[in-house]
Amino acid sequence: GCDTVDLARRFGTPLYVFDEQEIRRRCRSYVGALGRHYPNGNIIYAGKAFLTQAMCRIIQDEGLCLDVVSGGELFKALSAGFPPERVFFHGNNKSHEEIAYGIEAGVHRFIVDNHYELEMLNEEAARVGTTVNVLVRVAPGVEVDTHSYMRTGQIDSKFGFGIDDGRAAEALRAIRQSSHLRLRGLHAHIGSQIFELESYALTTRLMVEFIDRLRTHGGVNIEELNMGGGLGIRYSAEDTPSTIEAFVETISGALRAECRSRDLPLPRLFLEPGRSIV
Repeated sequence: GCDTVDLARRFGTPLYVFDEQEIRRRCRSYVGALGRHYPNGNIIYAGKAFLTQAMCRIIQDEGLCLDVVSGGELFKALSAGFPPERVFFHGNNKSHEEIAYGIEAGVHRFIVDNHYELEMLNEEAARVGTTVNVLVRVAPGVEVDTHSYMRTGQIDSKFGFGIDDGRAAEALRAIRQSSHLRLRGLHAHIGSQIFELESYALTTRLMVEFIDRLRTHGGVNIEELNMGGGLGIRYSAEDTPSTIEAFVETISGALRAECRSRDLPLPRLFLEPGRSIV
């Protein structure tokens, strides 16, 4: 019922127009699908897809958690009244100031993918006398059929510690040796604009294999598994994205089956959709 020309005259251009009811419908689709297929989990909205104070309030209303990648995004979330205990702090280039800000705010989890950040986190947590909960982002070695700029899970990715080259295990040891860092789980994100769901099933199996290896050879129990997001959306008539239901069911089913075959307890599952919500 809105005339976009009238909106442009009123607000100026460039102008981004969002359908709040559709955003809420998609949030509910994710939450509902996870509740059906894997109740022990949470949906985390990837704020980098689109983040304003109004968006923060919508996802808070709908019961989602929030992923931020900078101090600016964290400030926006807190300014909107979003609860910090539902915030996951991502980003592979956090500054010392941003880390201090996140610790002071009391964010739920820091997702870390380099040793430099681990050192800064440990240093700042020790300075203020607290313990920080950490998820370690790993590169499972999966290349997906999407634009090269959107691939993040392959071995040579700048995002995450490699599993096969031993860097992930090394990072986990560093966390366990610290009295100010608490290992909560693992994170993997293989890319964006992904249409082929088998890539998610494969990544899930590889992650559970790594979890099993950590338990068997290192006595490390992984409580949480964050499988990222990246579900493709329809930009053109040729695009045929999968449904939210199928995306959630694929990952949940693979996780259940693989854990069952290895006699592993089911971890808490996090999924991080972004553009497929907005």
